[in-house]
Amino acid sequence: MIDIGLTKLALIGVVALVVIGPERLPKVARMAGTLFGRAQRYINDVKSEVSREMELDELRKMHKDVQDAASDVSNSIHKSMSDTEASINDAWNGGDDSPVSDSSSAGSSWTRTPDPSLHAIKAKAFRRKKLSRTTGVPAWYKHQSGHKTRVISASARVAKYRRPVGVGKSAGFF
Repeated sequence: MIDIGLTKLALIGVVALVVIGPERLPKVARMAGTLFGRAQRYINDVKSEVSREMELDELRKMHKDVQDAASDVSNSIHKSMSDTEASINDAWNGGDDSPVSDSSSAGSSWTRTPDPSLHAIKAKAFRRKKLSRTTGVPAWYKHQSGHKTRVISASARVAKYRRPVGVGKSAGFF
């Protein structure tokens, strides 16, 4: 950078006073100051723009690295899942490498999807058992006294038992 000391500044000031003159020197000094300030702001803007671009490049690089790492993890998970699925399918289909062999089920054929009606029956029985476990009313009392077959909401009860406006009273306010 330019090394300007106090003596060099004084020499520049004296030369400017002689060349420009004492009348126009303050105007020229103000103009030089504003131009110098603009130049400094422009340089600072350029520096900040360059630093932002460098940071943006670093962020892009980090983003790419993270995406690569995520894709590697995803690929390894998919690979392990497919390996596990293949081994489960081999075991399910009665492959040669199944660790457990049952002589009673060797002749039976397994299907992959259970009967949907059997599933519905089991689900209904499960709900019934769960309801009987979680409720506080004994089952014998429920059978003896019966239980509600219909439950209506509060808004439905209000609508059902509300009187119409003109029935029984006058339609006016008082």
